[in-house]
Amino acid sequence: MPRKSMREEFETDDGRVVRYVRHPHGGGFVSPKAKVAPDAWIAKSAYVEENAVVAPGARVGENSWIESGAIVEPEAIVGIAVHLGAGARIGARARVGRGARIGSEAILPAGVKLPADTIVAAGTKVSGRIAA
Repeated sequence: MPRKSMREEFETDDGRVVRYVRHPHGGGFVSPKAKVAPDAWIAKSAYVEENAVVAPGARVGENSWIESGAIVEPEAIVGIAVHLGAGARIGARARVGRGARIGSEAILPAGVKLPADTIVAAGTKVSGRIAA
């Protein structure tokens, strides 16, 4: 039986070729220039872009997109179909609900629980706990 490739290439609308490797824990698409912990879980249809960081024990759900320079701290959970903008930061043990949109450079503190479909504007620093 042929072995499935762990490398993937796509051509963007502007003609650039982007390359990804499949993460061994979940099978998601990870840029070779991203830093993803071996025990993090990246869902099969999720993307982690270059210069992003996904820390140990973190989870990224199906159809989620972690843009360049974003950070997902230890044991944080990024739900299904979440968009984490460039340079955004999700604190340790935080929970981001399905369909949430986190703007570029936004910061969510450790332990925060963000409800589904929440929109956090670019540059926002969320303080305290948000009820889920």
